[in-house]
Amino acid sequence: MSNTVETKQRGRTPLMRQYYGIKEQHPDSMLLFRMGDFYETFDADAVEVSRILGITLTKRSNGAAHNVPLAGFPHHALENYLPKLVDAGMRVALCEQLEDEPSKGKLVRRGVVEIVTPGVTLNDALLDPIRSRYLTAICWGKDDAGLAYAEASTGEFVLTEVGVEGVAAAIESIRPAELLVVRTERHRLEALALEDVRETVLEDWVFTYDYGHDLLRNHFQTHSLRGFGVTNHYSGVIAAGAVLHYLKETQKGDATQIRRLSCVSSRKGMELDRQTRRNLDLEVTRRNGDGALVELVDDTRTPMGGRKVRQWLQRPLTDVKEINNRLDAVASLLHNRGARDSLREILDDIGDLERFSGRICTGRASPRDLTAVAEALDQVPKITALFEDETCPILRSQVAELCPLLHVVTQIRAALVDNPTTNKKGGDVFREGYNADLDRTRQLARSGKQYLAQLQQREAESTGIVSLKVGYNKVFGYYLEVTNVHKDKVPPGYERKQTLVNAERYVTPELKQYEDQILTAEVDMLRLERELLIELRTAIAEYVAEIQQTARAIAVLDCYAGFAAGAEDRRYCRPVIDTSYILHIEDGRHAVVERAMPMGEMFVPNSIQLDAASSQIHIITGPNMAGKSVALRQVGIIVLLAQAGAFVPASSAHIGLVDRIFTRVGASDHIARGESTFLVEMNETANILHNATRRSLLLLDEVGRGTSTFDGLSIAWALVEHIHNNRDVAARTMFATHFHELNELASTLQRVRNFRVDVQEHHGKVIFLRRLMPGAADHSFGIEVAKMAGLPAQLIERARIILQKLETQDEPQIRNGGAQMNLFPSEEPYAALADQLAGLDINSLTPIEALLALAKIKQSI
Repeated sequence: MSNTVETKQRGRTPLMRQYYGIKEQHPDSMLLFRMGDFYETFDADAVEVSRILGITLTKRSNGAAHNVPLAGFPHHALENYLPKLVDAGMRVALCEQLEDEPSKGKLVRRGVVEIVTPGVTLNDALLDPIRSRYLTAICWGKDDAGLAYAEASTGEFVLTEVGVEGVAAAIESIRPAELLVVRTERHRLEALALEDVRETVLEDWVFTYDYGHDLLRNHFQTHSLRGFGVTNHYSGVIAAGAVLHYLKETQKGDATQIRRLSCVSSRKGMELDRQTRRNLDLEVTRRNGDGALVELVDDTRTPMGGRKVRQWLQRPLTDVKEINNRLDAVASLLHNRGARDSLREILDDIGDLERFSGRICTGRASPRDLTAVAEALDQVPKITALFEDETCPILRSQVAELCPLLHVVTQIRAALVDNPTTNKKGGDVFREGYNADLDRTRQLARSGKQYLAQLQQREAESTGIVSLKVGYNKVFGYYLEVTNVHKDKVPPGYERKQTLVNAERYVTPELKQYEDQILTAEVDMLRLERELLIELRTAIAEYVAEIQQTARAIAVLDCYAGFAAGAEDRRYCRPVIDTSYILHIEDGRHAVVERAMPMGEMFVPNSIQLDAASSQIHIITGPNMAGKSVALRQVGIIVLLAQAGAFVPASSAHIGLVDRIFTRVGASDHIARGESTFLVEMNETANILHNATRRSLLLLDEVGRGTSTFDGLSIAWALVEHIHNNRDVAARTMFATHFHELNELASTLQRVRNFRVDVQEHHGKVIFLRRLMPGAADHSFGIEVAKMAGLPAQLIERARIILQKLETQDEPQIRNGGAQMNLFPSEEPYAALADQLAGLDINSLTPIEALLALAKIKQSI
């Protein structure tokens, strides 16, 4: 210990010296210091804990040093308080007592056994059964970036590399609970402006290739990393090394649950950026946080399946063969209803085998966890039997991944009782006959307790003290308690040990004789059970790789069966996926909106026929509330589901592979970053244009509405032209807009088509038919919608008058080259304006140049 630390320790009590010595080793962590039945915190940690948890802040004596702030809570309440600390962004170090009884004259040995962070935890209270909690690291290279992520509770460990421009989307697809970054590159991470990402800064030496490569090689005990297919992934190996380093540091162990490293090509998955996930309601809807797409399509029966289906939806496939493989498996289970229903019944009896295996490796598996493993593995032969005659090669290959491990089942069931106790101190865990020494000590403990019961009855009868009872405490051991009412009946052989308000406590030579035998037997019994449990866990840990493989296979089968069941229940169809550039959907439906429809109402389906060669861009017009945005979003959801391997809400769908789905929908701002609504809109649009390809799908809603009419119209017009004419960006596009002027583009651009959302007027009211029809809308019915919203009648009437003037005067004058109508006319002549108009060559103006000229005239007026 340094001289500085020694100076600080002077005058402190021995306990506080121990505390500060451990705290010195973990300065960046909140230290939960175990003292008997409590976790205590001191100094600044105590102040912070008191604030976050809302518990009382007190003080503790520190010898000659000043008193220190103190805040604590019972150790059994850890599962209630730990999530609150971690959710508040804390890094929590759990400091436990490492021995039951200290050496004479010494403090109990204590040490940090685990550091819990947002991205690293094995605590059930912090883990969502159906969501992965990823620790992620990023390492920037010259032209790419390496990403690695791991799930500490399951052992999943993945490495990938992406182009620099795709880093933000890749991180958002992973959705890390904690992101590791090298100190010197922190500014690059901040520039990405990621939302809801907790970053942890590590030193430069952790992010070096030699360190990462050697750490990975030593962990997997291999001569090289060639077997993992990561030889050429320089940045990825560095990121993976940083993840493994952090896992080992926080777990205070060898991270033995990490048994393999998977290398995933960035080209195999579709990256979904933040706004696309939000606009397609992938995880959380924009309003109440419920009704997310993933909740709708998740029909799995196991926690592993729930996590897997979320992974599939977060990163849909971009390989036609792999997509069709998944669809083949779903189709087979859809048609073979008997096997599917039987499989789902079996899955109901399988717990979280993946996380159980992680606990086994880290020495945290309880007896109940082990019996759950045996129960899960016992179902494997039943699953295998279901698919003996299966003809679908994908299902057969998946079933072949299952490892029955019957000897593991036998070993666990031979050792443990059917329903082990949840008492952490042990007892009633191992079967009679499993271990002779345990049976012997257990019998001694039981016979001792029987003896005490007989002693109590015998002494009560011989003394006539019917209320006499045998008790125990840690100070006096076993004793006979007699109330004061019967004090005069106590025989001479009783030795008084303690006086209470209403009773006296005594011991006898006979009671002391058996006390040592009973207590020793109980201590030996619990010690043996702990040792036997460690031996059993160690033996089962030898098969963790096979257990993890089985868990992964079960998760995939669960997803296939869930997709099939959902397709049958919700009338979904199998999409055709190929490498064409068409996107034909017949009677498509919005999965989330359809499920949320009120009882008795039917969702109105719509069809679209996008084709990069002939019908590349659809301009969709229509009034607010008519369903333009729903039509756009449902196409994106159908493509996403299809490429995740699920059936889709439509009567038929033919989808030419999509590499990215881009959405620009709705209005939002980033005031804290000084970004207005329109700037955010333009940033998102620029991102689309820079990253879209001919194979992408663009869903654009009201681009240009965030600024003045002519500015917005000009931008929207030029945007459509750019997407149509630029071969690098010529993506299939749906563009919903209120700019009816854009309909003129269909007459000048070969691959632009006009569509409208049909409405009808009836007795002054607007009826929304929700049907997408060829052609352009003639007006927006904005005033009618405003009336429906409850705007004052006087305001509505005034708006009608202004609209009538605009329609009858303004537009004809614009078409004839006249001046723009002034709602508040002046008698002053517009000589300068006349000169401007005279200088325009109307015959040579393009539509967009005419609009820009009109904007300039308007500004001068």
